[in-house]
Amino acid sequence: KISVSRSAMDNVVGLSVQIHPVALFAMVDCHERRPEAAKRVIGTLMGVKDKGVVEVRAAYTVPHNETEDEVAIDMMFDKDMMKLHQRVNPLEVVLGWFLTSADITLHTVLIHDYYSRLDPNAIFVTIDTGLTSGRLEVKAHVKSRLGLPGKTEGIIFTPVPSETVCFEPERVGVTQLIKYTSPEGKIPVLSRFGQIERAAEALDDMLAKVLDYIESVTSGKTEGDSSVGRLLLETLSRIPQVEPAKYEAMVNSLMQVRHGAEDR
Repeated sequence: KISVSRSAMDNVVGLSVQIHPVALFAMVDCHERRPEAAKRVIGTLMGVKDKGVVEVRAAYTVPHNETEDEVAIDMMFDKDMMKLHQRVNPLEVVLGWFLTSADITLHTVLIHDYYSRLDPNAIFVTIDTGLTSGRLEVKAHVKSRLGLPGKTEGIIFTPVPSETVCFEPERVGVTQLIKYTSPEGKIPVLSRFGQIERAAEALDDMLAKVLDYIESVTSGKTEGDSSVGRLLLETLSRIPQVEPAKYEAMVNSLMQVRHGAEDR
C-alpha cells in the first residue's frame, strides 16, 4: 500500500494558484533573455497568500548553473532581489519558484529544497516554453511525499488548480496586446478618450447580443434560462439612475474636454 503523508494532502486540498499577467510576462522575458548556453531558467515567485489562495504578483530570474551531476543557485543574488522587491512591496513574500520548461528532473527536487527552506509550502510553476502541447502551458505544483509505510519516502510534484487573474490596469494592457499585436511588433497606445471610445464600442456590441437574446426568447425561438434572467436583472439594478438632461450635459462636457485636448 502506497501512502501519501497527511501534511502533504492538507497542503493540496483546497489550494489554488492565481498568476497575474505581469508575473507571466516576466517569466517568459527571463527565458527569452537567457544566456546562449542555457536551455531553461529558474526564478522566484513573489506575492500573497490568503485562505488557500496563492496569488503570484511578480517574478524575477535567479542565475543558476546546471550540469549532469549538479545544480548551483546564486542564493546571494536571490536574497538581494528579494529584499529590494519587499522594499517596494512590503506585504509580498516568497511563494516558491518557476521553471521555463515542462521537464521535471532530479535537479528540480534539489532546487525545490532550497525554496522549501524559504517557505515549507512553496509552490512550483512550470512554463512549457518548448510548446510541446502546441501552446504555452502553465502548471502549478506542490511537493508531496509518498512511499510504503516504514520504508524510504519519495517525492512527487502534485498539480494544483491554477488560473490567470488581472488587476484592472493589467486587463487594459492585456486587451491592448491581444487586440493590436502585429507582425511588426508595434502596439499603438490609445489616449484616454480612445480607450473610452473602445470601451463604448465593446459595450455596444454586448448590448446588441443581449437584445438579440431577449428578442429570441420573447419570440419563442429560444428557451429562456432563469440564471441568465437573474444575471440581467442584477446588472440592470446596478445601473445608476441619471436624468436624461444631466446625462446629456455630462457627454457634452466630455466632448468639449476632448476637443480642447486635441486642439492643444
